[in-house]
Amino acid sequence: MYRTRLNVLAIAAALVCPQIANAETTIRIGVLTDMSGLYSDFSGAGSLEAAKMAAEDFMADNPDVKVEIVSADHQNKPDIAASIARKWFGNDGVDAIADVATSSASLAVSHIAKDKNKVFLATNAATTDLTGKQCTPNTVHWTFDTWGFAHGTGEYLVKQGKKRWFFLTADYVYGHTVERETTEVVKAAGGTVVGSVKHPLNTPDFSSFLLQAQASKAEIIGLANAGGDTINTIKQAAEFGVAGGRQELAAMAIFLSDVHSLGLEAAQGLKLTTWFYWDLNETTRIFAKRFAARRGGQYPSMGQAGTYAASLLYLKAAKKAGSASDGANVVAAMRGFGEYDDPLFGRTQVRTDGRATHPIYLAEVKKPSESKGPYDYYKILATIPPEQSARSLAQSRAAGCELAK
Repeated sequence: MYRTRLNVLAIAAALVCPQIANAETTIRIGVLTDMSGLYSDFSGAGSLEAAKMAAEDFMADNPDVKVEIVSADHQNKPDIAASIARKWFGNDGVDAIADVATSSASLAVSHIAKDKNKVFLATNAATTDLTGKQCTPNTVHWTFDTWGFAHGTGEYLVKQGKKRWFFLTADYVYGHTVERETTEVVKAAGGTVVGSVKHPLNTPDFSSFLLQAQASKAEIIGLANAGGDTINTIKQAAEFGVAGGRQELAAMAIFLSDVHSLGLEAAQGLKLTTWFYWDLNETTRIFAKRFAARRGGQYPSMGQAGTYAASLLYLKAAKKAGSASDGANVVAAMRGFGEYDDPLFGRTQVRTDGRATHPIYLAEVKKPSESKGPYDYYKILATIPPEQSARSLAQSRAAGCELAK
């Protein structure tokens, strides 16, 4: 049995668009996420809150539109995610699903969204298959992906002279993909990969894996894992004295919430790639403080900010399309906005392969002495423009996406 948590936000009204029939008076977005597992800090209840904020902001500008937000816990299992998605789309009138941390779960939901002609807003999934061999006209991949992590963090470190790599990899779709794509980047930049080791998801003890990495003599130990696994790896690496000196950890996917859990003493100096940071400008700061006031002081991760931004654009597109019932048509309307200035993500465009492109940022975790307070954790080292922040349409097509043109 899966655990389902239902949260409803509703304002009674009728949609303003005259094209919409009286029966279609509600747009429903389902936040399908990890509510209690190793990815819950950067997705979970925070993503649910972000979707609620998007619904509130949309309804404030469109007072005669009704939006409902529902949520469920997929427990990071693709079969549970698929079961909930079928029920939501088939029986519960859900028009779009957002979040879906865990790549395997996101791929399952993407297929169901296509089959039911609904919408999937992938805001906490990393696999590039969503815009490659398994792309669909119903999916928008909004936030991070493995290509961006590899080309951001991986390329930067090799250019800094860190050319010998060893990977500590989570044994599932995300881990395999980020190791493969970072390996390609490292080799193309003149580096070499001297080895790798796979670990099960949600591993409590990384000692044997870290000792193998230490014995490899690699300059960089690339952590191709995420969430709680990344946090535990970094903590145990410090205990074993693995990092430091001639070896350095590179967390290919690390989130603001992970740094908060680790503390700056343990996380300082880590290089990372991020799609959003709360302290970029006045607009992002206002959003983050509003979010934190609703989340007991927690600041938003890039995926949670992505859930807000993608949900808001989806709602605008549904209104523009005149109906939320035809998912492919709504995604086409999202593309139809062209390039625009997203309040949280800057210069943004949804491409034909479903990839939403934005600027992304290379950052370094601050030293404790550099931080001015909670969540003041990043120094921005460089900005990668949207044209370079995701693989090209030609590369998506070569990866199997027939929509990429």
